[in-house]
Amino acid sequence: MMIARRLAFGITRGTRGVFALALFSVLALPVLALPAPASAQEPVVVRLVAEPAELSLAAGTEAALRVTGYDAAGVPVPDAEIRVAAPRQALFYEDGIIRAFLAGDHLAVATWSGGPGTTPLTLEIPVSVGWSAVTRLEIQADPGRLYTGVTLGHTVAAFHDDDSRRPGAVPDWSTSDPAVATVDRFGNVSAHAPGRVRVSATFEGVEVSQGYTVQENPVTAIQITIPEETLVTGEVIHLRAEARDGEGRPVLDAPITWSYSYIPHDTLEAPGAAGVMDWGRFAANHPGRYTLLAHSGNTVARKVLEVNGRDVWQRFTVTGRGPITSTATSDLWPWEGTDGRDYALVGTWGGDGWALVFDITDPANIFRTDSVQVDARTINDVTVSPSARYGAVSREGASDRVNGVVILDLSNPAHPTVAAEFNQELTGGVHNLFATDDYLFAVSGGQKYVIIDMTDIYNPRYVSEYRHPNARLHDLWVHDGIAYSAQGGVGIVIVDVGNGGWGGTIEEPKLINTVPLNSGHEIFPYVQESTGRVYLFAGDEFMNRAGRTWEGTDYRATLGTPGGIAQTSGGYTHIVDFTDPMAPRKVARYHLEDYGTHDIIVENDILYQAYYDGGVRIVDVSGELLGNLAEQGREIAVFKPYDPEGFTANAPFVMNVMPYKGHIFFTDFNSGLWGAKLEPRANIVF
Repeated sequence: MMIARRLAFGITRGTRGVFALALFSVLALPVLALPAPASAQEPVVVRLVAEPAELSLAAGTEAALRVTGYDAAGVPVPDAEIRVAAPRQALFYEDGIIRAFLAGDHLAVATWSGGPGTTPLTLEIPVSVGWSAVTRLEIQADPGRLYTGVTLGHTVAAFHDDDSRRPGAVPDWSTSDPAVATVDRFGNVSAHAPGRVRVSATFEGVEVSQGYTVQENPVTAIQITIPEETLVTGEVIHLRAEARDGEGRPVLDAPITWSYSYIPHDTLEAPGAAGVMDWGRFAANHPGRYTLLAHSGNTVARKVLEVNGRDVWQRFTVTGRGPITSTATSDLWPWEGTDGRDYALVGTWGGDGWALVFDITDPANIFRTDSVQVDARTINDVTVSPSARYGAVSREGASDRVNGVVILDLSNPAHPTVAAEFNQELTGGVHNLFATDDYLFAVSGGQKYVIIDMTDIYNPRYVSEYRHPNARLHDLWVHDGIAYSAQGGVGIVIVDVGNGGWGGTIEEPKLINTVPLNSGHEIFPYVQESTGRVYLFAGDEFMNRAGRTWEGTDYRATLGTPGGIAQTSGGYTHIVDFTDPMAPRKVARYHLEDYGTHDIIVENDILYQAYYDGGVRIVDVSGELLGNLAEQGREIAVFKPYDPEGFTANAPFVMNVMPYKGHIFFTDFNSGLWGAKLEPRANIVF
């Protein structure tokens, strides 16, 4: 495998086969040269065949799936680049194996994009996924005692024989004596008279029950003990109240139910869902007057709050650019070099393995200093160690199918040199990386992450790996000896990789916990200094919007070719309170319906969100978080990088956003590297 390095004035290329094996001369071109047209001798695929043509398997299992392209003579085309895509939350395909996670009838779609002058082909492959049998149910009741007049909520968790949890299980509810208590179809049990009663739930022939002794409700008064009188939108308050009996004594086990009423400041713009109540907390989404109501049986107390707008808007100003418009752009990583200047390492998608180095010392004068080429179709991820001793680029689509990572020596930061390659256990393609000074974590083929000793960057050494069952790994971030990874089919997987608090070491990682989510694509752990809480920000990536009112564009037919159709996406950022690692809870989200999320960074209580076709989104995440931040006036700035000369013209598709030394740098799939800043509010003229 040949690795080439050339000064960054532009590169030229011949056919794909020659390009992977030869060095090329330097030409005075401003951008990367476009791929050459397909050779007339290259076979053209006219038919796709899947073996088997359809599949049926159980969630948590896998099966072989092979898709072959045939030419007009009916001869297989062995090197045809065929992509197989499937709903991320349901299926995962890699190296001829399809894995199932979610029951239902799904479609895997095989695509051959061809080249200029050819007709793209698609093939739909039906995949039916079923669940294994439920063998155990557990009832979970809201806290408090079931007094007369009180309604107590209940939920049921359903488990398979392997202790995996069945998502979305809806049981049938009943009570043994409706005169004492009744239950609705949601598990809410209402007590009517003193006596004994059993509450039962049944699902797929499995039953579980819980007994209660109902007593007369002693509560005659409720005192709300919330000190706040005035809030701003999104500010979280804790719901506190005391129930007392007729003699003024506290009734500590009396359940208290909360609700609210709302009068907007502007009745012409009155929204539907004005606030959020969950987990014993309340946050208002919109300005207005809110009346909080605390109930226990027939006893009610009230408190009125005034809520004002958050008002955090700042102007977003572009300072400079490093245009990349002749190929698609992927990730970036800024760093301070040993020469005291600032640089950004930038990857390319479908760009034949070119990584670019930009000088960003002056964000108004960004310029390229060098380029590094590796044997790959795509460099999806780039990273730099905290000390800037080394950098790393990931490889996908290598010509010899041996993927891995390439380590860069950054001792001369403007002109990195290749220190080493590392391929052990990484042949499935490396999609994401995370670097510490001592170790590099590399995601291997969506199956596991491999930990590499970087003591000697010219001789990296395999240390260990972690693979979570029945999951597809996409991204990870390491903080304080804990690896947080986003894994479809599971959600967030948290592993001790040297923290030691859960018995893990870098040589023997140990699972701490998992957080179930409906997807797993990007992850960022954040310790919030003002509250002491640990929040996990986890992003979706749904590139298929089928079934939504805005189904998006048919961009796949032109993906990776200049002048194609603008991409579309879906999904949002989940926010999990992970302060107690043994009791994580999803508390908030950042959700815009028409777009989907990509890379996430949080710094100084500000979320820097790459929101694909939704652009750069900068969001205030200060204080406790609850509900949808997009509805709470927390957005500080939004910018969509339109470029009429882009790889796809005027088609924003932001891949990564990173704050750095008071500025903001981001990469856009169609237009390259951008530099920007937020203007101080005092300098904004309205």
